Parts: sequence; C-alpha cells; structure tokens
Amino acid sequence: MGKTIIISNRLPVQLQIGNGSITAMPSVGGLATGMKSVHSGSDSLWIGWSGLTDEEIPEGMGAKIDKALAEHGALKVPLNEAEVEGFYFGFSNRTIWPLFHYFMEYAEFELENWEVYCEVNQKFANVVLEKAEDGDIIWVHDYQLMLVPAMVREERPDVSIGFFLHIPFPSYEIFRTLPWREEILDGLLGSDLIGFHTYDYERHFLSSVRRLKGLEVSYNEIYVDNRTVKVDSFPMGIDYDKFHQAAKKQGTSKKKDQSDLQRRLDLHRETAPDSKLILSIDRLDYTKGIAKRLHAFLYFLNKYPQYKEKVRLIILAVPSRSNVPQYQLLKREVDELVGRINGELATVSWTPIWYFYRSVPFENLINLYTSSDIAWLTPIRDGMNLVAKEYIASRTDQSGVLILSEMAGAANEMNEALLINPNNFEEIADSLFYAINMPIEEQQARNALMQKRLARYNVEKWANDFMDSLKQKPEKVATTITRLLKGQVWDNMMSSYQIAKNRLFFLDYDGTLTGFRNDPQQAAPDSRLFELLDRLSEPEENTVYLISGRDKDTFQKWFGHKNYNMIVEHGVWISENGEGFRMLEQVKKDWMDKIRPVLESFVDRTPGSFIEEKNYSMAWHYRQTDPDFGNKRATELTTVVTSLIGTDNITLLSGNKVLEIKSGNVNKGRACSQVLVQGEYDFVFAIGDDTTDEFMFEELPKSTFTVKVGRDKTHARFFIENARKVRDLLAGFIHV
Repeated sequence: MGKTIIISNRLPVQLQIGNGSITAMPSVGGLATGMKSVHSGSDSLWIGWSGLTDEEIPEGMGAKIDKALAEHGALKVPLNEAEVEGFYFGFSNRTIWPLFHYFMEYAEFELENWEVYCEVNQKFANVVLEKAEDGDIIWVHDYQLMLVPAMVREERPDVSIGFFLHIPFPSYEIFRTLPWREEILDGLLGSDLIGFHTYDYERHFLSSVRRLKGLEVSYNEIYVDNRTVKVDSFPMGIDYDKFHQAAKKQGTSKKKDQSDLQRRLDLHRETAPDSKLILSIDRLDYTKGIAKRLHAFLYFLNKYPQYKEKVRLIILAVPSRSNVPQYQLLKREVDELVGRINGELATVSWTPIWYFYRSVPFENLINLYTSSDIAWLTPIRDGMNLVAKEYIASRTDQSGVLILSEMAGAANEMNEALLINPNNFEEIADSLFYAINMPIEEQQARNALMQKRLARYNVEKWANDFMDSLKQKPEKVATTITRLLKGQVWDNMMSSYQIAKNRLFFLDYDGTLTGFRNDPQQAAPDSRLFELLDRLSEPEENTVYLISGRDKDTFQKWFGHKNYNMIVEHGVWISENGEGFRMLEQVKKDWMDKIRPVLESFVDRTPGSFIEEKNYSMAWHYRQTDPDFGNKRATELTTVVTSLIGTDNITLLSGNKVLEIKSGNVNKGRACSQVLVQGEYDFVFAIGDDTTDEFMFEELPKSTFTVKVGRDKTHARFFIENARKVRDLLAGFIHV
C-alpha cells in the first residue's frame, strides 16, 4: 500500500521565527481539520508553501524550517516574492478567483501572471515527483494548483491522482472567456477523480470539457486516451462536534469564565430583551455581497420601520487580500455605508450596525453564533459557505433562523433555511420579517433536520468519501474494450510483420492519419505524412491503401501526384497505383434531390452545421455546433431520413460528428474484401477511428491486425489512444 500525498497552496502549519528558533503550530481551519483522518501517521505527506518567501527566511534557517515542518508530516515548496506575486496574488486571485465567481469585470488576463502560474505549478509538481512512488495516492487541492495533476501524471502515470476544487466552477459561457481555458482543462484531466462541492459545478465542468476538448462524456465519466476520469460532487462539511460541544460548554460556563464579548452580548439582551441580533460573518470579499447586504438592511428598515431600535446587525468582516485594489475599494465602500446608515438611523440608545473589521478567536466566534437570533449570509457567489453550517451546529437548543443565499453551495444541503436571491431586496426584507417572527417550534423543526444532516456528513466524512471514491477509480477503458497496442501485443505484431512476404495495409484518413478539422478542406496532408506513406509503400512486400469517406475529387487533388492506392466515398471508387478512379460499386444518385432539401433545412436550424456533397453520397457535418444541440439535431435527422428512404437502396451512416447518406450497401468492409481476394496476403493491417470503419473491422479475417483509434467499443482487436500516436505506430513498421 502506497502513501498518501496531499498538495495545497498553503501548508496546514503556521511558522513563527524568533530568537533563532522555529515554532510550528498546526493551523485551525476547514481543510486542515477535514484532512486529519487522511493526513495521519508516517504514510502521509502534506506538500505546500510554508507562508514565508525565500526573502523572508533568515540565512541558515532553511534546514530548521524543514525539520520543524517534517515533525508535522509536511514538506515545503520554496517560493520567492515574485512567484507569490504572479502566481497567488496575480493569476490565482486576479484571474481565476473573479472569473470563477462570475465577476468578469475584475478578471485580469495577463500573460506574465499566467507564465508564473505555470512555473509555480511545475515547482509544486516537481516536489511531488521527488517523493511520489508507484502506488501512491495524491490529492491536489484548489484553484491555485489546477495544472499539477497533468504534470504529475506525465511522469508518474501509475499513481492515483485526485483533485478537489473548493470554489465554484463557472458555466461554459464564463469559462470560455479564459485565454488559457484548454490548458486548465488539460491540467485537471490529469486526475483520476475531480471533485466539486455541488452537482451544478460538476455539470458546468463536464459541459466545458465536451465543448472545448471534444471528449466523450458518459454520465459523470470522461474518456481521456486509455483512462477514465471520474467527476463527482462531495459537499464539504464542518467539524460538527467541535462547534456543537463548544457551544454546549459555553452555555454552562459561569459568568467569571465568560469572554468580554459574551458579557457584552448578555448585557445587550438584558437591556433589550425583545430585540433581535442579526449576524453576518464573511471575509471582506466582493463575492460575499456585504455592500449589497447593507443596502438590503436599509431597505428592510424602511419597509418595516417598526423594527427600528428592535434589531441590530452585527457585521464581522475578516480582512482578506488587502493589497488587491478591488478589496481596498470594497473596504472603503463598506466603511462608508456602515457610517452612513448608522449616522442616518442611530438614536441615543440604538446603533443599527455593529461593525468589526478583524479576525476573532474561536471562542468569540461561538459567542456570536450562540447569541444571534438570525444568521444572515447572502454571498453573491460562494463555493460552499461553511459559516452557515457552523451557525446551525452551534445552536444547541435548535433555536435561531438561517437566511442563506441560494447562490452559496451550502444552499443545496440546507433547504430548511430561508433561501433567498441576494439581488432581490424585496425578498430579503420579507425573509428578515419572517425570520424575526418565526415561531420557536418552526425554528427547532427546521434546525433539527439540518443538524442531523450536518452531524452525519461532517468534514471527516467528506474527506473519507473522496478518498474512498479515488481508491475505487474506474478501470482503464482498455481492459473493458480491447487490448492496447503496446508491450507483448506490439512485439507479436512486429514479429508477424517481419516474417510476412505479402503485406496489406488499409489506412483510414480523417481522424486517423490526420486530426479532425472544423473545415474538412483544411485537413490536407502535410509533408511528414507524405514521407511516411512513401516509406511505408516502398518495400515490394507492402501494399498500402488509403481508405476514406471523402470524395474522389478531393483525394485526386491531394494525392493524385503520388502512386498511392486509394478507396474513397466508403468504397464507391478505387484508384490503384496512381491511375484514374474507377467505380468499385455500381450505385445510383437519383435520390439525392429528395434528400438535399431536408439536409438544407437542418443546416438552417443548426448553426455551425454544413453539407458536404459527394458524387454518390451527402454528408451533414455538425462538428462546429454546440455538442448537446448537435447530438439532438442528429437524432432528429436520423429519424427523418430513415422515414424518407424507406425500402430504397440507401444507407445512413453515423460517423464522428457527421451523418452520411449514401447509395446501396456500399461500405469500407465490402471494398476491403474485394481487394483482399485479389492477392494472397500473410499480414493484413487495418486502422480507423469511427463507426464507418467498423464495417472494415468486421469484414476482414480474424487474423487481421485491426486497430481502433480511441477507446470506443469496437470490433477491432486492438486500439491506440489517439490520432497523435497513429503516425508513430506506422513509423514502427518502417524502422523495424
């Protein structure tokens, strides 16, 4: 059993340097707490930045820091000031953070920051690779390290890699605006398991993968080369017992043992027993909607003026990224709003808002949770929001009301809260009114259900569920479909090739010898392909056929100057040794006038699709359309065309993002069979990528080395991962 390696931007350890000594203290937080069950014993290692730049570490203290971290099972990734600026404050927090939270106007697309982000991700990956061994389990955390999974996978393909995103993943329409969108997806797809807080984020990610990468997605699985990447949602919990027991202990504490804050809160209750305390706790971040919440509070007091001097809003804003311009502007806005509202509405005995801009110790946090009648948390966009869960866990008598933004990930689990749209002031004001007047029985009924759920699915359960899912990752697709053409399989094929005296090759073109293009006319052969085909055809023992669904005029233009053997339009035409094309099958084309208007109507209604008209067939291409919409239209077209052709001698073929209607029972398999009977071959090789090539795989003898490009289900005996590896495979025959 291998070890577990956890990777996050920051280590769960706080370092303090003083008088030539190092003190390392465990951090207190959701992730550090949740990973306790995973990060335990000598079989676990946590890798991350220590929080100190290279410039901040005193000379000669590096070894002492490493030793102090090692005592906590941690290993640092060294970063200098420039790297922290470009990687963390730059790309992570000025590009990814605002974009993924739908604040596009704040997103900066600076190439220099992106380059630093790549370099720092590689530094993290390098430290991991120094410690990783086959059989290890690696868990990468959050948006700062989205490139690490692929970087590790490239060097260590046999380790298990999980990735969890702790912030929202945006919709495709937002994500597509990122200049480095495909690189980010490639980085994440190095994982075996990708986790999100909610199904919505999972769905957005899968949509982006389909649209931007064109990969096959089946339910929550993505097929990448010969691997299956699983995508799932794991809503992060809290250390429920920690908050619940702390609240219980505080409830039984004597007055002399209480904090100063608790005594002040109790005094407020004694002097104003009928008033309500409304609590708002957030980092000072534009995603939290604090300024909008203040405007909504003023709206509430104006709509329900009877609650002036009857409610008080406690705002605890925890400082965050104070060196980023947007955060500086936000603080100024919040400061001014609080001052204006208090200035307008305050009386001698009542201040509407108590505002604290600071971090508070855990004890004071419990003071606020247990003393507040209402928790009002209305982020504009939030990956989860653990404060909502902490408040409910701290309500030991099950009283209290949670008003929660439906834009927070926690809203998916906390339906018993009052869920509101943070932009709807009318709804917010009415929800505050309802919360103030909610009967205690209803409060307890709602909170009892949420507490039961939170206690059961706590942060430890979240971590263990993710790890269990990662350990049970799907088997490689190769084992369930056919054998990957490598190792002993490859050696056997090469041996057969070497001893053979008469060899026959059938090579599909699009998706095999060349990658797909949005415009089929852009897929012309390049000089390297010509060289490869020339050398493969050079031995007298070799007979090579290019076999394609393309029209003969295109192939004549591309390959007419070569003496290649060619079969086109799925077997209608054949050209041998560079001679002119002749018909291999007698077919008709009088049906085309009836089908053409149907295809044209689908082109009109499906942006991005187009018709390719050949001599004896017509193809409707939809590679450039939205994937979901294109598949829907393809299903419709299949139904319409099938009903039109009836019993006519016309066939409908479904290819890779193309539907082709052609005459008769013409297919690549029949064409290959006709070629095969003309000679005696003791080595036959056929390779193709889509359903039209399955006829070829089925018709050829069982001894044929049939190879599928990709990992779809197939009649081929073997497969290779993708079209990029086809030319390397063919080069193997040349250099054998």
